Amino acid sequence: MSTKRKSHKDVDFEVSSGESSRHFKNAKEALAAAAETAVGRGSSVLDVVVHSASGARWLYGEHGVEMYREDPDASVFERVEFRANNVGRVP
Repeated sequence: MSTKRKSHKDVDFEVSSGESSRHFKNAKEALAAAAETAVGRGSSVLDVVVHSASGARWLYGEHGVEMYREDPDASVFERVEFRANNVGRVP
């Protein structure tokens, strides 16, 4: 992801687990929330929603634009699933 700006007007991040969902404009905040949610609930999903070729370019450069143009109407540009297995104390 681009280091020029922390967010882009055409890129959204949704973190969900079960029926709970939170919206973010910043990727680092969304990643932290997805990891925290997975640790607390066992799993979470991070959906990256891109609304324009400009947003795709900000996210992944020209490769992102190619991905976006393959299916500009996709509801989710990219989905990342997080799973955590709390095994308790390790002696």
